[in-house]
Amino acid sequence: MDTETARSFLEVVAAGSFVAAAERLHVTQSTVSTRIRQLEEQLGCRLFLRTKSGTTLTAEGLRFQRHAIAILRLWEQARQEAALPPGHRALLRIGGEAGLWNRLLHRWIPWMRRNAADIALRCEVGLPDGLLQGLREGTLDLGVMYSPRSTPGLTVSLLIEEELVLLRIPGESGGGDYVHIDWSDDFRRKIRLRHPEAQTTPLSIGVGTLGLDYLKQCGGTGHFPRGLVQPLVDAGIAEILPEAHPFNLPIYAVHPVEADADVVDAALTGLRRILSGDPETAPSSDLPMASIE
Repeated sequence: MDTETARSFLEVVAAGSFVAAAERLHVTQSTVSTRIRQLEEQLGCRLFLRTKSGTTLTAEGLRFQRHAIAILRLWEQARQEAALPPGHRALLRIGGEAGLWNRLLHRWIPWMRRNAADIALRCEVGLPDGLLQGLREGTLDLGVMYSPRSTPGLTVSLLIEEELVLLRIPGESGGGDYVHIDWSDDFRRKIRLRHPEAQTTPLSIGVGTLGLDYLKQCGGTGHFPRGLVQPLVDAGIAEILPEAHPFNLPIYAVHPVEADADVVDAALTGLRRILSGDPETAPSSDLPMASIE
């Protein structure tokens, strides 16, 4: 069995159908079907029950799932560690959502280079589904995101829970328009229930810092982490409007259950210190830079 077959199997599991898996793999449905059929012949058992509504794992498929994950993870680990830079004991591949990198996680990179300089870093930006796929397949060791789905083989840990406040910045014409910031799936559900009128706003922005830049230029209202906007409030540029039911924005770390504990623990220590406001964030100039892909 090759890695593409294992990847196809896991995509069918994640997507729930051969058609959806083929779309995510950018191959034809017949290719996915052939790979799964050959895999079942090699193993001598059925892996999926096929119905009109999709596919579900058989008992044999459920047992094979963790082995498929391990196969991909071992291959990716071997491929990456074969090119490990001299003087480094391990490689950590971390992915995060764009809004988290440009608002918080960029300060974690110099922390790691100072405090865990023997760990090489590969830093990536992605959407939640893509990050979870990378963690599942072994192309990522750690993911930082707002609302990860529960996925077999992955450990989810709460890093911090931020308070979202309703910010208002006056504009030239009053600046009353609400700007919807797409913080997470959970935030979208709650905003629909508590402020259904917010769903009709003409402007929705997927990255919080871009939304805040817009408010600075044009005025308006929107939900933002208190720590991000408090300097504007202190300077008299903006105000926080009262709400009966405030929002929270949790940030999670996700990593494979079988990840290298020493490496992941070092990374999590740094993340928690940075997210909690540790002032020791200045980069060290004599250390090699991380690779950001």
